[in-house]
Amino acid sequence: MIPYIVKTPKFVQWIFPKRIWAFSNKNNAIYLTFDDGPIPEVTPWVLSELKKHKAKATFFCIGDNIKKHPDIFQKVKSEGHTIANHTFNHLNGARTKTSDYIKNVLEAEAQIESTQSSFAHRKSLFRPPYGRLTPGQAKKLRKEGYSIIMWDVLSGDFDATISEEKCLQNVLKNIRPGSIVIFHDSIKAKKNLQYTLPKVLQYCIQKNWLCKAI
Repeated sequence: MIPYIVKTPKFVQWIFPKRIWAFSNKNNAIYLTFDDGPIPEVTPWVLSELKKHKAKATFFCIGDNIKKHPDIFQKVKSEGHTIANHTFNHLNGARTKTSDYIKNVLEAEAQIESTQSSFAHRKSLFRPPYGRLTPGQAKKLRKEGYSIIMWDVLSGDFDATISEEKCLQNVLKNIRPGSIVIFHDSIKAKKNLQYTLPKVLQYCIQKNWLCKAI
């Protein structure tokens, strides 16, 4: 397991000021995000929990998963969540030539647009898999019109070495109004996610925080 930081340090946000790490804490909202879907084993359950708690979220989708599961993708969009780009093949920017990386992002974009007809005014949001992106790749993505969405709270749901309760506390101890929180609608995150997400949604209700899509 590659080491990871749950709460993104302020100095990291300062180093990359053109990337979006969080929103104003004056905005009484939390921004839940889900990476790596859509897949039938997890995404429909996530949608059900969000609907149950009257929450909206942002889904950073893998193009290949959209191609494999267009019906689930359509359901994400039809339920009012934001669709965003997470490359076609979950590429690590640090290990990929810039030209190949941008091509893969645009391939995912084409898949998004081909699968959904009503994207005329869709926001162009992108999150790099693993959070890995070179300055050159970031510059080209911005030229393509993308806003690069990072995070300030990483749940660690993908980490099989931590307990479900640890995953929950990763979120509850670090979120604040304006936070962008990462979860994953993926197989490896399923156990931790199914324990953590309902409790986080309930916590937000208790705090009178809205769960909004970006």
